Amino acid sequence: MDRKQYCVKLSVQPSRGLMDEKFIVLVQNALPGSQLTIRALHQCEDGHSWEAFGHYTADTTGTINVSEDPSIGGTYSGVEQMGLLWSFRPIPGSKSGLRMRKKNIQTPMEVTISVYQGHQTEGFADLVPLSGVAVERWYMAPGVRRIPVTEGGLTAALFLPSGPGPFPGLLDLWGGGGQLVEYRAALLASHGFASMAIDYLTAKITMETGKMVDNQYFETAYRVLQQHPQVCGSKIAMIGLSFGTSITLKMAVYSEVIKLSAAVCISGSHVQPVDGSVEEILRFFQKNGEKTRFSEKNEVIWRDLLLPIPTDPSLKVNVGRLQCPLLLVVGEDDQNWPSQESALDIKEMMARAGNSHLLTVLSYPNAGHLIEPPYTPHARSSTLKTVEIEEKVMCLWGGQTVEHSRAQEDAWKKMVVFLKENLYGGRNPTSFSHL
Repeated sequence: MDRKQYCVKLSVQPSRGLMDEKFIVLVQNALPGSQLTIRALHQCEDGHSWEAFGHYTADTTGTINVSEDPSIGGTYSGVEQMGLLWSFRPIPGSKSGLRMRKKNIQTPMEVTISVYQGHQTEGFADLVPLSGVAVERWYMAPGVRRIPVTEGGLTAALFLPSGPGPFPGLLDLWGGGGQLVEYRAALLASHGFASMAIDYLTAKITMETGKMVDNQYFETAYRVLQQHPQVCGSKIAMIGLSFGTSITLKMAVYSEVIKLSAAVCISGSHVQPVDGSVEEILRFFQKNGEKTRFSEKNEVIWRDLLLPIPTDPSLKVNVGRLQCPLLLVVGEDDQNWPSQESALDIKEMMARAGNSHLLTVLSYPNAGHLIEPPYTPHARSSTLKTVEIEEKVMCLWGGQTVEHSRAQEDAWKKMVVFLKENLYGGRNPTSFSHL
């Protein structure tokens, strides 16, 4: 048989899309019944390369549709439409402890998807692909604008959706690693929310003065967002992950300035000295440092630092006073923070106080601490440099890759719906601009 007849064609649709958007990978014109490997390759901004691949068999028409056909091996198995992204892992020989995070969200994540003859597992650099396609994945939808914010001593970035607005607002807080982390805020702006990512642990003002920010810093961020001409000031939510949930809950319950329409807390806890500053909360966590455990691989496990959940009311946010809807996202295999135990206690506190109708809990078996936007590769552990510890440590976050990836996709979808219901009142984002 003349093999020239089989000029394999590979297509990916859309070849340019948002990070949480699914794509369809289609191989056509392959030799019927032939074994093929479909591989994705990405080089991060830090220079490290990541790969994912599946082993497929072409059908009688010489076709493979990744969204319908099972992979029988590789970095994922079964029918997994987005397996080529969520199962990304560092290429062999990479250093340990890597975590894929986009720094410059004004450029796309570039992925090369290729098809190889046979079921390959290694040595891809020495193989010639039968076909290849470049794919762009964006956190910023067309028309989304990034505006640096330095007003009032803030270190922040505001992402405004496309169009005149006004848009509901979101304050986006990450955890103990500090830095200005922008990708979640950019993606939320792509869904119609004016989202402000805030650096509150390594802010410029902290770097210059050596002093940690106080509670007013967050109230300043709220006011700046509230007063923006393209923001609907009466519709603002906060979202926090890890230590960011500590701040979110504190502000939602105790701030005289911040009046939230909704709050989202991912992998966090309400345990903290309720009248403490950021610095005092961190010191409270450190005080229990002797409860730190280590895995058999010498990875740090911090989940016990806040256990058992205290009964002393001065050591946990009084969520019974909460007046806005609260969404808790919990990974039941969280090895970094006691998010499951905290969620159960929050549920009990709110039931006793009579405001449990405001609470929604999404709890995921075998999901870890880092519940990120969909198709973000799962890092069961990675290196972390916190503001309290000068040197990097290897943190165990937890989670099993398949279940964790499913949790990320499900939680994101439900979180966006939760935010739209509470900030848009069920209306489509586009309709807000007509108010």
